[in-house]
Amino acid sequence: MELSSYKGPAVVLRIGELFLKRGNRRRFEDALERNVRRALVGREDVHLVRAHGRMFILGAGDEDLLARLRWVFGLASFSPAVLCEKRLDAITARALELSAALPARPGATFRIAARRADKGFPADSREIGTIVGAAVAERTGMAVDLEEPDFRVGVEIGTEWAFVWSEDRPGGGGLPVGISGRAALLLSGGIDSPVAGHLLQKRGLELACVYFHAYPYTGDGAKDKVLDLSRALAARQDGLALFVVPFAKIQERLRDGPDPAYLVILYRRAMVRIAERIAKGLKIGALATGESLGQVASQTLANLAAIEDAATLPILRPLIGFDKAETIEIARRIGTYEVSIRAHEDCCTLFVPRHPQTKGSVARAQRLEAEAAIEPLLDEAVAAAERIVL
Repeated sequence: MELSSYKGPAVVLRIGELFLKRGNRRRFEDALERNVRRALVGREDVHLVRAHGRMFILGAGDEDLLARLRWVFGLASFSPAVLCEKRLDAITARALELSAALPARPGATFRIAARRADKGFPADSREIGTIVGAAVAERTGMAVDLEEPDFRVGVEIGTEWAFVWSEDRPGGGGLPVGISGRAALLLSGGIDSPVAGHLLQKRGLELACVYFHAYPYTGDGAKDKVLDLSRALAARQDGLALFVVPFAKIQERLRDGPDPAYLVILYRRAMVRIAERIAKGLKIGALATGESLGQVASQTLANLAAIEDAATLPILRPLIGFDKAETIEIARRIGTYEVSIRAHEDCCTLFVPRHPQTKGSVARAQRLEAEAAIEPLLDEAVAAAERIVL
């Protein structure tokens, strides 16, 4: 479908940070196009077109289509629009159609946001705004307010197109998933780790997830939570591998050690070491967690250092400076909160000491770990991990 000859409903996609990428911009735009096409799978009635720094979805602009685009990272915003002929009368007619559908109320105001990329068009941006705005004001009775209008009607004229829009919806922002490499996310059934995964995807990272399942102490409900959270993350990239790691034997071995106060630190060190082995097997270059500084006993600065000592890959912690309220707000917005608060225990709540260590020592953690002789159990857990592709 040729953009220059198409007249009808469409969605205009606006890119985010990609304009900063200069020499790498084409690679970033290619990645964004792949992610948009993935979001459009099953919509054979529409066509994606790229032209002069813009992307257009031609053929429709319905709610299903708009919902599919909400969490495509790399998109700054998008608008349902109508493409029309590059004539001022045709543009004005489309603007009148869109403005007639606005939920106007007494005293409502509007402005025309006009942009003319084609300098050969006979009217400049100011003239377009004046002419189209006068027609809309006469038809609707709304007053013009250039500073703080209730509604905006946008007009854009490019070299191959003209289109009119009246609604601007936020995109996912950030960078296209896959452009920044891959990370293995230690995913629990809680609120924090899926939000951390979301923020990393927003920065262009593709995820694999590692979940530690303490069966028979935790049942299928805990695993089902993590599957649902993984599906939410998988919807934003091209497939996601979830590794379900049996962890009960390791917890039992550590539970019987000489210093209960170090249990949570030792659990986390074991998780890091297992996740790293899985990551290296997939040629993944980083681990990621939902840790936030000082939020729980295991997340003090000293304990984070004792845990990170177990890794050779970098550990990314996008929530490190967040408080819980900020994390919950994001979880609600991205649709993971209601899943995360389902009442099922996970392995992190098992055998937890009454008074956990808050100033962990790297040397002592290493010594206790060596005394527990868990190395064979780590290998066994990696070998027994269940791989689920979502």
